[in-house]
Amino acid sequence: MPVRPTVRFTALFTLTALASASLAACGSGSGSDPDTVKVSFKQSTDNSIKVMDTYLAGVKKQFEKANPGKKVELVPIKAPDAEYYTKLQQMLRSPKTAPDLVYEDTFLINSDITSGYLKPLDDYLADWKDWGRFIDTAKAAAKGEDGRTYGVPDGTDTRGLWFSKDVFAKAGLPADWQPKTWDEVLDAARTIKEKVPGVTPLNVYTGKPAGEMATMQGFEMLLYGTGDGSSDPLYDKNGKKWITAGQGFEDSLVFVESVYKEKLGPEVSDALDPNFSTKVRGELLPQGKLGIALDGSWLPQDWLEGSGHEWPEWSKELGLAAMPTQHGQAPGRVSMSGGWTWSIPDKAGNPDLAFEFIKTMQTKANAQKWYVANSGIAVREDVAKDPAYVAAQPGIKFFTDLVADTHYRPAYPAYPKVSVAIQEAMEGVTTGDKSVEEAARDYDEALKEATDNQVVSK
Repeated sequence: MPVRPTVRFTALFTLTALASASLAACGSGSGSDPDTVKVSFKQSTDNSIKVMDTYLAGVKKQFEKANPGKKVELVPIKAPDAEYYTKLQQMLRSPKTAPDLVYEDTFLINSDITSGYLKPLDDYLADWKDWGRFIDTAKAAAKGEDGRTYGVPDGTDTRGLWFSKDVFAKAGLPADWQPKTWDEVLDAARTIKEKVPGVTPLNVYTGKPAGEMATMQGFEMLLYGTGDGSSDPLYDKNGKKWITAGQGFEDSLVFVESVYKEKLGPEVSDALDPNFSTKVRGELLPQGKLGIALDGSWLPQDWLEGSGHEWPEWSKELGLAAMPTQHGQAPGRVSMSGGWTWSIPDKAGNPDLAFEFIKTMQTKANAQKWYVANSGIAVREDVAKDPAYVAAQPGIKFFTDLVADTHYRPAYPAYPKVSVAIQEAMEGVTTGDKSVEEAARDYDEALKEATDNQVVSK
């Protein structure tokens, strides 16, 4: 479902006034009442979407019933991704504003660990029998470079191509479409542009306003499909250095440039709207106004009963295809995976109570309820094996199967800065302000700055 500081969020810090208002709403800090656990989470910018709110309200009720005298205060932060991270970090800096429990994107967790914002959970986890149910890759996503664990994952995700069967029928494209190369994706978009006027052929998130969506749903879904797949194209794990823009990086920028230069994507002004993803899920796909969307496994959460955008027919009206590798080279498809964790701030006033709330959220029954509600992919082995989970929603099996060929971001402390540098490169070719070569050169300079010159060319 979506897919996040110490990054160069210079523009975002102009939002300080907004963030301050959010902080004021948190009252006198998490430690003001030893019997109340304050839980901060990302609230959808779409007022109709209450998936997280509804789930947490149910867990709150359970927790308070099981723990007489204890209370849960939900502290929503309603903001696009990048603003959410900024506001959350400001909250974490002071005991007066730090909640007891926060919702952390795995891409940001190492940055927050390095900043000293989060508390290691190893002592709690050692006494929690359910921790053994979580898959190792999910556990690794919440680990710091010091080897300690700083969060409990609540699911993972994968990414692929969603397409409108109605638009494809009008364009003369097959209902069982499965492109084998990038060129076949672009050719399908060109066919839609030619034969189905008034429809946006292809959406690829791009630019700084889209934040990590642009990096992960957009650029990395391309970059990790280049080369022979034998090594990470962003980070050299053996040399512990970040990799400068090579051929695969430039080819990925060429793909993005083609989408917007050929007007196969949305208008640039729409693409650079930070809330555009809400429009994609809430309007363009349900209304048949978008042919192909490079997007995540979590989309159906917006279309379930009670979501405000109910679309029970989506599984009949949308097709699913894996994103192909650049030239169809093995393994033939590519996906990226991330996810979110529940973490306890270092300055939390009630950390013990916060972990008890995590345990309530992460019972098998509650975890399974959450995976289904938010169209997530299970990170508990017992849930993943449950036939009721597999059959709970169309698309779960498709996106779960992509885990076999998925990739994880190099979520080291510098990654958020690297991500912004990627977004800037994408934005340059999207607007036409930069050539691919210029954008790649600027990325290399930004990469050196972001990583203290810990870079290597390949």
